[in-house]
Amino acid sequence: MCDFPHKKLCTGDSWGLPSSVCSSFMSIENQDVKTGTMVNNDDFGSHMCNILGHLESIFTKAVLAAYPDVVDPVIQIQLSKHADYQCNAAMALAKSLKKNPREVGQMILQNVASNPLITKLDISGPGFINIFLSQDFIKQQVTNVVLNGVTPPPMVPKRVVVDFSSPNIAKEMHVGHLRSTIIGDCICRLLEFLGHDVLRLNHLGDWGTQFGMLIAHLQDCYPDFATNPPPIADLQTFYKESKKRFDEDEAFKKRAYGAVVKLQSHDPVHIKGWEEICEISKKEFEKVYERLGIRIVNRGESFYQSRMEALVKELNSAGYLEEDDGRKVMFAEGADIPLIIVKSDGGFTYDTSDLTCIKHRIEEEKGDWLIYVTDAGQSQHFKSFFACAKRAKIYDPAKTRIDHVTFGVVLGEDRKKFKTRSGDTVRLAQLLDEGLQRSEEKLKEKDRHTALTPEDFSKARDAVAYGCVKYADLCHDRSRDYVFSFDRMLDFRGNTAAYLLYALTRIRSIARTAGVNREDIVAEAKKPIDLDHEKEWKLARTILKFPDVVVRITEDLYLHPLCEYLYEISSVFTEFYDNCYCVEKDETGKIVKINMGRLMLCEATATVMEKCFAILGIKTVERM
Repeated sequence: MCDFPHKKLCTGDSWGLPSSVCSSFMSIENQDVKTGTMVNNDDFGSHMCNILGHLESIFTKAVLAAYPDVVDPVIQIQLSKHADYQCNAAMALAKSLKKNPREVGQMILQNVASNPLITKLDISGPGFINIFLSQDFIKQQVTNVVLNGVTPPPMVPKRVVVDFSSPNIAKEMHVGHLRSTIIGDCICRLLEFLGHDVLRLNHLGDWGTQFGMLIAHLQDCYPDFATNPPPIADLQTFYKESKKRFDEDEAFKKRAYGAVVKLQSHDPVHIKGWEEICEISKKEFEKVYERLGIRIVNRGESFYQSRMEALVKELNSAGYLEEDDGRKVMFAEGADIPLIIVKSDGGFTYDTSDLTCIKHRIEEEKGDWLIYVTDAGQSQHFKSFFACAKRAKIYDPAKTRIDHVTFGVVLGEDRKKFKTRSGDTVRLAQLLDEGLQRSEEKLKEKDRHTALTPEDFSKARDAVAYGCVKYADLCHDRSRDYVFSFDRMLDFRGNTAAYLLYALTRIRSIARTAGVNREDIVAEAKKPIDLDHEKEWKLARTILKFPDVVVRITEDLYLHPLCEYLYEISSVFTEFYDNCYCVEKDETGKIVKINMGRLMLCEATATVMEKCFAILGIKTVERM
């Protein structure tokens, strides 16, 4: 998919560059329909450039100029060993045109408009177009990172509603909520960085027949709950006690059903009991969210009750509902399983709730883009209710983008579903506690407690503990199951949060050790940066891949490429540092030379890494 429009990118002499390489991005005002990426750069210097997107746009325009009859040409731009990038458009095009691919490549090359990105083009092999980027352009872009920080490529802002986490009231968050919470938060952070208006929604399970037994048990244990808030310390145990009574005591079960009726008829005492239970749960959820740095708006199923009643009437009057054994169901093309909209007893279901939610999010929240983050086991349900929403004219794919972001299961090291030794579901709070303990032990093994102040040690412990849990999830292809292993997560080698956080502190320490502060580096950025060494050039190019990576993620919402990029930039920096002296010292250890241009590269690298961590929801530290 091309991220940028097919308009003229610049003016100027053939392959010569204007004095300000960014000033020629002036007249581009279109956008990629799916990602919202656009180019409308009256001041392009204030934004990082999505290089891949621009190259795709340049070559799309060239193909259409060379072969006007071609419809939707496929433009493939990739990294090359022989150049900076390579365009393979001629190969596929030659097949459809029945021409020699090298001849087609030459025609495309001749129609590439002059632009500030490219300094040279040539053809190799059967028709591959080699692309060499302009050093002046790359230098200015790196300088912009130092001066302005990491800025998003221009986007058309959309209203995005992200549904994630979604625990049930009266039950503790467990490891099953981990992936939805972490993945959903990361998606929100990414889209917020790109300038979208994001509503983070926690679709709580806060309504249903289970509240009858909870309220009945509450009445027995805390008769004065309506006036004195019940001191329930462990709501999970409270839930299990009420469930046991419900299963074993017929009289209690009868009272529980009666409590449901009173709750649904909004009896004040029963509503008060329900509110107390919900409040206790939300406070417990918030403790977990605070530890993980999650911001989210609670909006439970109860919020949609009146809207469900209205929707059922609309669907019924429009003829979308059919009778089936006393139930009202809805069929739609593409829905393998019909939705049960009304049960035989007149009650509503998850299907009713979800259909009402999508209507509310599109019509009332004005969502341009809806994202649901759930386990892959719910795929069939989502497929069905999306199809029914489309049939009911609630959802129009031409107007609203919807993504069901699915993920696999968290496994234990035995490669079975992650459980405690006793076979119980692992509580999320306990998991995070263990992470803190393991992180502290690991840092003490490395004598960090003696090298750091108590405050810095505590910050490092927390950053590594919570960061390793998040990174271990996000660095995997989300559609696959992954093995949860603290030993692997806390390894200070390889692609782990522990290693990358440490690598970042090392990069930040280079200038600090040399006595150079950020103000000195910014002042230096007013001069052109040198990229004479091949490792300097490689690092600069890697730094500027960041916009390409984040824009690509918005196409399919797979987040692991951002982790791969973070590890890549760290590895490329190591190559640079091993080959290019930033600070030179004599035999006594005295500093004899400081290469400010290379400290600019250190600053740009650290700034990009910090932005990657911020999008991943991982806190960084100055010292580790």
